[in-house]
Amino acid sequence: SAIVLDADDGRVLYEKNPDATAYPASTTKIMTVILAIETLESLQSPPEQEITVPEETVGVEGSSIYLAAGEKVRIQDLLYGAMLRSGNDAAETLAVIIGGTREHFVAMMNERAAQIGCRNPHFTNPSGLFEKEHYTTARDMALISREAMKNELFREIAASPSYTAAR
Repeated sequence: SAIVLDADDGRVLYEKNPDATAYPASTTKIMTVILAIETLESLQSPPEQEITVPEETVGVEGSSIYLAAGEKVRIQDLLYGAMLRSGNDAAETLAVIIGGTREHFVAMMNERAAQIGCRNPHFTNPSGLFEKEHYTTARDMALISREAMKNELFREIAASPSYTAAR
C-alpha cells in the first residue's frame, strides 16, 4: 500500500491500497515523537530538561540508544534518539515520562491519531515492535506524518543528518 499527499493541502497525489492495514514498524515513532513534542509544548515544558530513565524502559529489544536505569538524560536526546537511531528504549522512555505509564501514552497515541483524522490505526506500543494488534494504514501514517511536519522541532529532528547527545 502507498499514498502520496500534498503537504500543504492534504490532496492525494497518488494512492494504491492506502487503507489496507499493515504493520507500521518503526514509523510508529513518528507518532510517539510528535505526541511527546506536542505534550511538552502544551505544558510549556522545555525539551532540554533532564529526566531520570525509568528501570522498565531499558533493555528493550531491537534498536537502542543504550539507556541505563537511573541515568539522567535530556528529553531532547530521547526525541533525537527515537527518530535518528530508531531507539526503542528512547521511545519507551518518552512514553513513560510523557504519559505517566506506557499504557496511558499508547491511549494518548490512539486518541491523537483520531484527532488528526486517522480512521484505522491501532497502536499498542510506542516503538513499533511487532504485536499482532499494532497496525495502521498508509493513509493514516501519511496524515500523522503531515501533521508532524507542521511542527518546527519535529522538522528540525527529521532533517538532522546526525546528532550528538549532551551526555
